[in-house]
Amino acid sequence: MTAYILRRLLLIIPTMLGVMIVSFTVIQFAPGGPVERVIAQLTGTDVAATARIGGTQSGDFSAGSQAQSNTATGDASVSSKYRGAQGLDPEFIKSLEKQFGFDKPAHERFLLMLSNYARFDFGESYFRDVSVIELIIEKMPVSISLGLWMTLISYGISIPLGIRKAMSDGERFDVWTSGVIVIGYAIPGFLFAVLLIVLFAGGTFLDWFPLRGLTSENFAQLPWHEKILDYFWHLTLPLIAMALSAFATTTFLTKNSFLDEIKKQYVMTARAKGLTERQVLYGHVFRNAMLIIIAGFPGAFISAFFAGSLLIETIFSLDGLGLLSFESIVNRDYPVVFANLYIFSLLGLFINLISDLTYTWVDPRIDFETREV
Repeated sequence: MTAYILRRLLLIIPTMLGVMIVSFTVIQFAPGGPVERVIAQLTGTDVAATARIGGTQSGDFSAGSQAQSNTATGDASVSSKYRGAQGLDPEFIKSLEKQFGFDKPAHERFLLMLSNYARFDFGESYFRDVSVIELIIEKMPVSISLGLWMTLISYGISIPLGIRKAMSDGERFDVWTSGVIVIGYAIPGFLFAVLLIVLFAGGTFLDWFPLRGLTSENFAQLPWHEKILDYFWHLTLPLIAMALSAFATTTFLTKNSFLDEIKKQYVMTARAKGLTERQVLYGHVFRNAMLIIIAGFPGAFISAFFAGSLLIETIFSLDGLGLLSFESIVNRDYPVVFANLYIFSLLGLFINLISDLTYTWVDPRIDFETREV
């Protein structure tokens, strides 16, 4: 097992290298970029562009006023590789490229990024004036809350329901619960979220739940027990909206796993020995049937934690990692984009390894050492 773990850890290096190469290459060919975004702001209505980017190298961007002056006089109608840059001072464009690191060739920027990321140095956001790691940590409580509770609720309901459906396979309970689960799985989470807001968050009918945020504005002044209530009060509607379609996979996987085990010879032998159905189910079938369910728990958590629901976060104004990633892509904030991709991919690979090791913990008969990697 030690050799298998070591091989898996070593495979993380080329895997991460491939992920970063592909993503970096795609970004190079993607239209637009941080320089184009600043140019668009300068030539449009957003006059705060230079204030955002001039904090670290204010001297470099003193050319901004000169660029606007040149635009007015028509003195700098030069061609540029950046769309909308005509009329801006070339020196100002060069200072923008230097600010964002685009004055270096692509391969140098990529190697520098790999060197920094190996030390978990993700730099600073282009447009937020804060380090990327601080930004991610700031958004993480929302994603942790959604991912953790979503996983626990999903498993806490799906596993007992799946067992009950397996024990009543083909009966009325199994049929109508399957219909409800399939219908819930088919309803888009964001559409259900809007419905919940209309019904229970001051939309048209009731005003029982808050519409935005993870906590109330006076959260710091509340006693500890009211803080807990306030926290779950804000999470109720988002979790219901996300959980609507989360039960289907785990429920049916649990049911089918138990059905497969119930049909095996050892179950018939246990029954022949006079064991009750409860003893057979929880003393023999449960451990084998739950193997695939328990082993998938780390992956399910990391999926809910990172993937979450961008639309749910947006609808309920929950500023989490999903919304951060989306906004960073739209704003061409590449340090945040690449940092999120790097962290998510790295954790995903480790979680896959943990999932494999969970198999051996649940069933010691499994030995990955004898399997080819």
